[in-house]
Amino acid sequence: MATTTQKNISKFQQRLLTWYDTDGRHFPWRNKRLTQYQIIIAETLLQRTKAETVSKFYSQFIKDFPNWANLAQANIASIELYLKPIGLYRQRAKRLKNLALEMMNRKGKLPRERAELETLPFMGQYIANAVELIIYNQPSPLIDVNMSRLLERYFGKRKMADIRYDPYLQKLSYKVVNHFRAKEINWAILDYAALICRATNPKCNICKLRIGCNYFLNCQK
Repeated sequence: MATTTQKNISKFQQRLLTWYDTDGRHFPWRNKRLTQYQIIIAETLLQRTKAETVSKFYSQFIKDFPNWANLAQANIASIELYLKPIGLYRQRAKRLKNLALEMMNRKGKLPRERAELETLPFMGQYIANAVELIIYNQPSPLIDVNMSRLLERYFGKRKMADIRYDPYLQKLSYKVVNHFRAKEINWAILDYAALICRATNPKCNICKLRIGCNYFLNCQK
């Protein structure tokens, strides 16, 4: 049974990174040469949305709205048209435009302080973590239902329904991504949850993490 000791976390990290280096997914927003704007747009689109869905229109979205100024000046209907495939498109389009307007007021400069960062439109816990991770190179977790599922299956279940406020899961996620390859650890977890440790019909028979995994051990009983 896996516990949250540093030894078990290190094994978890190593196995995931080994898998990711050969089998991880490739998306345009994982390019190292992206601007801050391109990174933030990607993360706002990815929130509660499958990466494969976003990948179908992300590049064209960036071409049509290449910076905060273009997005701030855009007709709201043109933004909504892109966001229709990912749900809540009217709400998302409005919040995205408001974020662009705010960033124009700030001359494109992101705040460094977490409390101030979270005052920006659209900047909840997940996207603020993404900014810290990808832009500021801090080991913050991209914790969503997918990361939660993988961590809980391997290490044990959380107590609270909302992952944003569960102290066990929050603490564990930070421990797991505390690595010199923090970005790759995050992406590896998201990819593994999507491809192997799926919500339904997980591929336990080919899982590289099954040794020590609580979920796999319980399935064998």
